[in-house]
Amino acid sequence: MGFDVVNEYYDPKLKEARLTALDDIARATGAEYRFIRANLTDEAALEGAFADARIDRVIHLAAQAGVRYSLENPMAYVESNIAGFTTILEACRRHQVGQLTYASTSSVYGANTRMPFSEHDPADHPLQFYAATKRANELMAHAYSNLFSLPTTGLRFFTVYGPWGRPDMALFLFTRAILAGEPVRLFNGGKHTRDFTYVSDIVEGIVRASDQIAKPSLGWDSADPDSATSNVPWRIFNIGNSHPVKLADYVDALERALGRPAIREYLPLQPGDVRDTFADSSELERAVDYRPVTSIEAGVGYFVDWYMGYYGTTNP
Repeated sequence: MGFDVVNEYYDPKLKEARLTALDDIARATGAEYRFIRANLTDEAALEGAFADARIDRVIHLAAQAGVRYSLENPMAYVESNIAGFTTILEACRRHQVGQLTYASTSSVYGANTRMPFSEHDPADHPLQFYAATKRANELMAHAYSNLFSLPTTGLRFFTVYGPWGRPDMALFLFTRAILAGEPVRLFNGGKHTRDFTYVSDIVEGIVRASDQIAKPSLGWDSADPDSATSNVPWRIFNIGNSHPVKLADYVDALERALGRPAIREYLPLQPGDVRDTFADSSELERAVDYRPVTSIEAGVGYFVDWYMGYYGTTNP
């Protein structure tokens, strides 16, 4: 069962095309799938969805994303990321869901500069409101795991990219600019490093994590609390490629995939930007045998193939 409001944060046509693709896959494979178009804050619609079927797993990926947009419209993050997550928690509690797996973000590490980022380190100094709301989700989940024994697993995503992604992400913006002969804007002089993680590797990790029900950590010490585990059924995992790449090198790979050069415009660091990300995903690897396999060269190539097939010469 899919549940989403399909808002206009970016082009709804892309979202509708995704839904059509899902329907096509369901028909081709004989899978049982249906989609409910509603807002997560619509408690009646969400309650109806849970009441219609016996749901034993929830994978919660809906959120208001984007760092710069949070500077312009913080209330959108309160509605989607705080209120929306609360309704999910409540529905899972009422219907005794066996496992809630939800998306957090590497942005929660904020001012922390110790590399690679480890779940066992504190994540209490966010640099922008988006990250603050996602960190709040982790803490809200812990409260429900404690109060209602709801098993929850938070996954801190590291710069997901690939086909069907968000058009406001760097790979879309760079591809569009290169094809249009316009400058590619590289903040922080292109010196940012990001732990780019291909979407199929992320999906594999999500499914594996969802299949493993969160349990209390037997060795958890309340006098020396670990930030990634607890004495209740709650876990936090990094999910990344663990091979950070400079933004300028990312553009190099895109140039090779497109077969044309980029016009590069180097700009200063933007407010709220994290300079570097680098995932230590060893805990997820140990827990569910998570092993990302897609190189930047291959992943960017897959994206370009999809982009040219989807947009063709209409380059939006």
